[in-house]
Amino acid sequence: MNNKVMLIVGAGPGISLSTAKKFGREGYKIAMIARREEALNQYTEELKSMNIEAKGFKGDVSEEDSLQTAIHEVINTLGKIDVLLYNAAAGTPGKPTTLKTEDLINDFKISVAGALVSVKEVLPHMENGTILFTGGGLALTPYADYASLAVGKAGIRNLAYSLAQELSQKETYLGLLTVNGFVKEGTSLSPDHVAEEFYNMNTNRTELEIILENH
Repeated sequence: MNNKVMLIVGAGPGISLSTAKKFGREGYKIAMIARREEALNQYTEELKSMNIEAKGFKGDVSEEDSLQTAIHEVINTLGKIDVLLYNAAAGTPGKPTTLKTEDLINDFKISVAGALVSVKEVLPHMENGTILFTGGGLALTPYADYASLAVGKAGIRNLAYSLAQELSQKETYLGLLTVNGFVKEGTSLSPDHVAEEFYNMNTNRTELEIILENH
């Protein structure tokens, strides 16, 4: 009987929920952190209807204290974390020169800083675990109208590479799944396909970065 725990930071209706279902079907208990309690309750009920053990924890990834508190609640409730998926990102629309500094900084907190906070909080409670980040094609090919999101995706990709170097000494696997295109049902970039790829990465534990293309 699988007694493993997956924590999803930045839970939402697309990639996060599909990945929760995939890991849940494989026997993982699912913990989810998001800002909106109503949404968390909805995801939890949907997972429970599939006989997946799941619980939501309210936390704001843009606020370090709030995120730390939520992760502590997860650990106090479930005892450990085997897989962390960081799937939060933010991007104020607009070309670089139209962006307000505070918007760029706040987006960066959500897209990158929250990932580092999550890793630092989870690591002491993880043994031979897996850390997964959702990357994006904008890290490889920036687009002016999505400048803030592109900076965030470049940041989390850079963080993933430097973290992987550090964590290689600790038997912790870090994998970055770069989704190069728009996530859309009925395509090779559907949430379910992304979820399958995350599960494969967790199983194989070999590739630092996999780039998922739309075919």
